[in-house]
Amino acid sequence: MISALVQIFRAIGLLASVLIALMACEVQAQTANVNDIARLLAGMQPSPDSPLLAMTRDRAWQQHANRLNAIFAKVESRQLIRIKAWSQAKLTSPSPVLFYMFSGPDFLYANAFFPNASTYVMSGLEPTGPVPDLTRLSRDGRARSFRNIEESLNSILTYSFFQTIDMRRNFAAAGLRGTLPIIYVLLARTGKTIREVSPLSLDQSGTAQVDEAGGVEGARVYGVKIDFVGDDAHLQTLYYFNVNVDNDGFKASGFARFCERLGTGDAFVKSASYLMHRANFSDVRSFLLEHTRLILQDDSGIPVNRFDQASWRLRPFGHYTGPIALFANRYQSKLTQLFNQRPVESIDFGIGYRWRPQNSSLIVAIRTDAATAGAAAGAQSEGVPDRNSTAIGADRKTHRTASRHARNRSSVRTRRLVGPAQRSFWFADW
Repeated sequence: MISALVQIFRAIGLLASVLIALMACEVQAQTANVNDIARLLAGMQPSPDSPLLAMTRDRAWQQHANRLNAIFAKVESRQLIRIKAWSQAKLTSPSPVLFYMFSGPDFLYANAFFPNASTYVMSGLEPTGPVPDLTRLSRDGRARSFRNIEESLNSILTYSFFQTIDMRRNFAAAGLRGTLPIIYVLLARTGKTIREVSPLSLDQSGTAQVDEAGGVEGARVYGVKIDFVGDDAHLQTLYYFNVNVDNDGFKASGFARFCERLGTGDAFVKSASYLMHRANFSDVRSFLLEHTRLILQDDSGIPVNRFDQASWRLRPFGHYTGPIALFANRYQSKLTQLFNQRPVESIDFGIGYRWRPQNSSLIVAIRTDAATAGAAAGAQSEGVPDRNSTAIGADRKTHRTASRHARNRSSVRTRRLVGPAQRSFWFADW
């Protein structure tokens, strides 16, 4: 009898130990903040009091950190420091909003060229995936996930763009799915501190709602809103939406309306598979031409013959040698004419499909009739302001006032960018 009671008490003790361990894991999962998760995925130390700190003692994480430290150091010296210097010198008055269609999770180059944007709007065919919960992965599972992150980053860190086929394979791998872990890594590695992450759904009217369950009625598009700060403590916001921006999806999904509510901004296009050369991407092409003051792109963006010479001035940089073989039919004779008309300033970094510096090219398009272009670049974002808000809703009077102030600023901005000192470098003869 006594022996039986001892066994019962031992069993109860063992069960209690298991329950305590499970509760500890649950507490750990709840208390690990999103910025610590991002830093751990990026091979960077989480905060000293983070429940994730113990994971940094895993050999797999240490190897992951060493590999990322080495490759990001190379990318910084070879690419990013040069791009930042070029951007500071050439893009002197960027707008608060940046539209980066066809971006995938590439925050790295959006930040390098446009570090001071208040709002980044990014989109791609790849879903965001869930917020990574590293505490639910085994040690081997975490090791596989770290390797998957490295494989997913290989293309962007080597060639400056994500390859669609690789993304589909890597982002579907077990452990960490979708674009969100990669966005986390790039935010952490660019020195950002993530404040809040809100999953979103977007309906046909362009209204965004916080969507924790991923099933809001009437939703057409799902995405994420990430609030973060840099070294200057200035609050910035990144939106990423999983959306097809062809003519069947751009407007019907509500994504076009969402973007319109942000006002006029700047645009960045690179390695975009020449999609806006096609008729079935005319809606997104028209949106960018109508709702931006500055477009920075490589030759895979908007065809140069789509820029109205009465409204835009184009300045080329680098060397245009035509498309790579895969896109040989997208050669632009007008672009060759633009680069050959007069001496073109070189760039000392690589970008786009022609990723070697001596073969890379960029075009800066500046709107010259900015006072009549769309809504205001300085307009308040009508996105989701905080987790307690369920829908977009900006006061129309505030929006009109911001629009008026921004239009007054626009003429100053245009003069700064296309003043007499630069006019000789702009192509105006079609």
